[in-house]
Amino acid sequence: MVNKPHLNVVFIGHVDHGKSTTVGRLLLDTGAIDPRIIEQYRKEAAEKGKATFEFAWVMDRLKEERERGVTIDVAHKEFQSNKYYITIIDAPGHRDFVKNMITGTSQADAAILVVSAKEGVQEQTREHIFLARALGVPQMVVAVNKMDATTPPYSQEAYNNVKAEVEKLLKSVGYKDVIFVPISGYVGDNVVKPSPNLSWYKGPTLVEALDMLKLPEKPIDKPLRIPVQDVYSITGIGTVPVGRVETGVLNVNDTVIFMPANKTGEVKSIEMHHQPLPRAEPGDNIGFNVRGISKNDIKRGDVCGKPDNPPTVAQEFTAQIVVLNHPSVISPGYTPVFHVHTAQVACTISEIVKTLDPRTNATKQEKPDYIRTGDVAIVKVTPTRPLVIEKSSEIPQLGRFAVRDMGITVAAGLCIDVVKKTS
Repeated sequence: MVNKPHLNVVFIGHVDHGKSTTVGRLLLDTGAIDPRIIEQYRKEAAEKGKATFEFAWVMDRLKEERERGVTIDVAHKEFQSNKYYITIIDAPGHRDFVKNMITGTSQADAAILVVSAKEGVQEQTREHIFLARALGVPQMVVAVNKMDATTPPYSQEAYNNVKAEVEKLLKSVGYKDVIFVPISGYVGDNVVKPSPNLSWYKGPTLVEALDMLKLPEKPIDKPLRIPVQDVYSITGIGTVPVGRVETGVLNVNDTVIFMPANKTGEVKSIEMHHQPLPRAEPGDNIGFNVRGISKNDIKRGDVCGKPDNPPTVAQEFTAQIVVLNHPSVISPGYTPVFHVHTAQVACTISEIVKTLDPRTNATKQEKPDYIRTGDVAIVKVTPTRPLVIEKSSEIPQLGRFAVRDMGITVAAGLCIDVVKKTS
């Protein structure tokens, strides 16, 4: 199973542009799921008046999602390409679910942006590209979907128009050398198998494009950091935190500390996808049994590290933020929710140090009274309760965050400096 290098890929894009359907098709055509399951879903979908939703249901396991026809939580699925063992994170496109999209995207080695050839770039297409960039997703593939639904079907002109529009957007935020693939997730054109319907296109299929992605360097020489996603208490085993190793290496029998809970325990076993492992490295999504800690001692948002270099709990931190979308202005005293790795903590922007010119990084204005949509600024931030955050120059995986308020993502940013909490 794990002989191939592992890649985490997030599917992003506007709601209804066909992300889940494309993922379902990818899993079916690479043999990761049984065709009978799709057949069963097809019948159920037709009965519920949701024909064509059968592929999406592979990812949308929650009953509520089926009834509403939208993706709510971040789902994980594995499959293999020729080169990689790939975990897919299917991030919701729907507005209310951007916060899940953020926890999903901050784990990704690459993003597949799904854009409908019919509708082209939409508001969320734009928002997801900015977020992927701000959250440090290093590389991207664009799947121009619903090619079967253009007028006329499989129109090269429609594809070229959408491609030009998306390319312009990607360049503006600094993505280069992006691979574009015309597909139909529903029909299966060009997802895994090349399609005669797209004979004018000479590039890779979607799965071949995934094999063209680069494997990120594993930060194994950095201190151990595992943000906790969930904590389970399993009969006969004990307390099992679940999360993704971001940096460092975890071995069975290691002593670990969870911050800000400040609880120490010993690792008795590690498993990934129900297989026991002697050690876990960056990129591994694991569950690990810790002796000496009860389920109530730790929670989602805590970070596991080693006692000799514990995760940093911030008294205050300095950050560079991009204001993506705020209806009025942000001034000192503003207290929205910061989403950092798996933590969600209300934090107060205590000071606006300066604004920057995004193109040159030169200072625009020292100590402005407020900032608004489009501004890039250096700010000082005080968490309202204990929060682990690291300098992005040292541990970028734990230095990125998104800022949410009023049900929208108002800003995204990077931590540049941390004042450690002493007590």
